[in-house]
Amino acid sequence: MNDGSVPQSRSLALSRKEDFKAFAESPRRSRPDLLTRKQLKSLPAPARADYDRQRRQWHANIGPVKTPQLTELHEDLWDIVDSNEQDGDKAKGAVAVDAFPGLGKTTSVLAFARDFRQREIEESGAFTSQGHERIPVCRVGLTGNTGMKDLNRAMLEFFGHPGQMRGTTAQFGRRVLDCVLSCDVRLVVLDDLHFLKWGQKSGIEVSNHLKWIANEFPVTLLMVGVELAKKGLFGEGTNGRDTALAQTGRRTTRLGLRPFTIDTEAGRREWRQMLLALEQRVVLADKHPGMVADDLSDYLFARSTGHIGSLMTLINRSCQRAVRTGAERLDQELMDRVKNDEASEAARLELQAALEKKRLSSRPQPRIRQSA
Repeated sequence: MNDGSVPQSRSLALSRKEDFKAFAESPRRSRPDLLTRKQLKSLPAPARADYDRQRRQWHANIGPVKTPQLTELHEDLWDIVDSNEQDGDKAKGAVAVDAFPGLGKTTSVLAFARDFRQREIEESGAFTSQGHERIPVCRVGLTGNTGMKDLNRAMLEFFGHPGQMRGTTAQFGRRVLDCVLSCDVRLVVLDDLHFLKWGQKSGIEVSNHLKWIANEFPVTLLMVGVELAKKGLFGEGTNGRDTALAQTGRRTTRLGLRPFTIDTEAGRREWRQMLLALEQRVVLADKHPGMVADDLSDYLFARSTGHIGSLMTLINRSCQRAVRTGAERLDQELMDRVKNDEASEAARLELQAALEKKRLSSRPQPRIRQSA
């Protein structure tokens, strides 16, 4: 059986360079072998416990799946990042991934950041020409009380800089710039940008700071959040007078992630491809072809409302129950007992009724073969 383990994977804090490096360099998980019921019963108790542990960890980390949405986002990100190879005297365009919760923003951006870091290290080496560690990506998560000084300190903490505890906002900023230049950083990811209070002083301060980063740092600034347009990132601010936010909007390309939909044939085919990919990854003894993509297609769309985050949560939890209880398969009876996120459960009933009454269907029409 495959080991399926990834060193340090469960204790990573991606706001530190060492952990982000471990995340980026850790090997992809290996799917545990699919055993039959007979093979399961023949396993000695320690081997069975180890196999179930492997499946627990595999199902908990079953993604990301290369959906059309993820592919589209990554293509746009590559376009923008690769076009930001201007000389240092030119400001570089920023990116904001702005989408509703549950659509896989952070997962998709981290997957891109991982690929970008790998490319930069492969092309330029692990160390800069001056012997510093090359750190192509800096990733910071924001909180609801983030101001300029807090943001600078968080970036210094990512680099493990000894001067992260004492100093003025300007001093912190100069130290961050030194880290970025010394370590040849090319991409700065700011996650959970929606936590900022854009209408308050701290929001305007951070917006000015983002503009300073775009002007002075030779990096692509990649911001991730929910309803950033409503927060004022792309306009003139929430009070209609703040030109700093307007300037940020002029330099920022807004990208989104769409949910799965079933109101078109193309949408239904995308949904089916997603379910087929998940079905292939499920490791349960009584799995059969069509268990997910055919038998549960409408049911899973109703339970997830087309949001990949809700779908992945439901599949993960259901697989955990199927292993733990010995059911070894996914069906509606088992999954009805598995709880999902509140947003999906709240929107489920109306959608489920439409599917049951055949007003909607998640299943694509069979392709008609044309005779020669």
